[in-house]
Amino acid sequence: MEHPEHVKHPEHVEHPDRAAAFVANGERLQWHDKSLWFVREKRDRASGVIPEWEELRALAAGIKAHTLSRLADYLEAFEAKATALGAHVHFARDAEEHNRIVHELLARRGITRVVKSKSMLTEQCGLNHHLEAHGIEVIDTDLGERIVQLRHEPPSHIVMPAIHLKKEEIGDLFHDALGGAQGISDPKALTEMARGHLRDKLLGAQAGITGVNFAVAETGGFVVCTNEGNADLGTALPRLHIACMGVEKIIPRAKDLGVFLRLLARSATGQPVTAYSSHFHGPRQGGELHIVIVDHGRSTILGREHYRRTLQCIRCGACMNTCPVYRRSGGHSYGVTVPGPLGAVLAPHVDPAKHRSLPFASTLCGSCTDVCPVKIDLHEQLLLWRGDLGRQKLVPLKKRMASRVAGWILVRTWAYLLLGSIARWFIPKLPKALAQHRWNDWGRQRELPPAPKETFRELYAKRRRTSGKAK
Repeated sequence: MEHPEHVKHPEHVEHPDRAAAFVANGERLQWHDKSLWFVREKRDRASGVIPEWEELRALAAGIKAHTLSRLADYLEAFEAKATALGAHVHFARDAEEHNRIVHELLARRGITRVVKSKSMLTEQCGLNHHLEAHGIEVIDTDLGERIVQLRHEPPSHIVMPAIHLKKEEIGDLFHDALGGAQGISDPKALTEMARGHLRDKLLGAQAGITGVNFAVAETGGFVVCTNEGNADLGTALPRLHIACMGVEKIIPRAKDLGVFLRLLARSATGQPVTAYSSHFHGPRQGGELHIVIVDHGRSTILGREHYRRTLQCIRCGACMNTCPVYRRSGGHSYGVTVPGPLGAVLAPHVDPAKHRSLPFASTLCGSCTDVCPVKIDLHEQLLLWRGDLGRQKLVPLKKRMASRVAGWILVRTWAYLLLGSIARWFIPKLPKALAQHRWNDWGRQRELPPAPKETFRELYAKRRRTSGKAK
């Protein structure tokens, strides 16, 4: 199924090439890495105080797996309940249909000013560009989203959209775009400036668009989680509320919400819970509520047995915060709306040829799988994709040949020992200019480690001999 990420990222560029620009700025690389690791450590502390954390993860994974096994039933149940509450439910097969439905809802009412809370689905669908092309002003009200919107660039992280920017850069942006004083970099002053700017936009909005974190089939209600309260204001002031959600946001029962709300904020930012968890059950008094439920390629993933667990994702971003590749290459290097390990699994479903380099943007260390609150086996799916792409001959010939040679050696003990012996002799003599040559992708940014004088086998045998003599 066609995916509108093509609209925002039309060209194919290899992840290492995109990452090179980010890596070239060593200072930015260091604080980006540290900032995300700081969030990862907060996540560890927040999850560590809950003795039943692993049971919660297992329970959440089970609920999601069950829901996906009966997705159509739960979607129908949600539609019936939401309609009974007074909401209007629309189904969209793809981004184009989603954008058309939202635009028609606005155009029929003559609406030209809209505020929107953070929604990765609308980012994937390119909704802002679509509405702006039809003369409708769309203001993102999440602070990070508004910052990247003013810079005319996509978010670099699904929870912290502007994590790649320094406060000094935001000060310069606010000076140019909002008329703030030059040289301001104090976070509190910047926040106050943004608050005043967004308050005016919220008061003047004719409609509010939100995403959906969880939709409950049992009740027909849904929950939107934010830390700034912008979704509340954006839906309480205008008469029209449009909520956009992917089909996988359904959960069966109201009592399941507690499981996911405990996991979401802790995994995302290390908070016990998001500052605002807003529940919507039908339109507000005198208002209108429209819910647009979007497939947008999700049913394709659902039909692929080994990959369907990615639909369990609750979009916390924990896999990005822990990923050593994402932390050191930045979100824009992925060239898709959802970066990091999750994006590297999702994007090849859309266009394997275009996104063929993304499954290789991983060390396969398994850290993403370890922190995933719904137990998605991300690093195993990345490995699966590498095999699938290789069989489709979408992996460069050089990499395929290297893998074949390595595979041949690793299953033959004598060849492995012989190569190890040669490497230990040859590596110390290898000229640095050759090891870090521009044609050597692996060595360009690495220092070769000193070669050990003895192999593990030799050390092990020596210690056994020493231990035997001691007895």
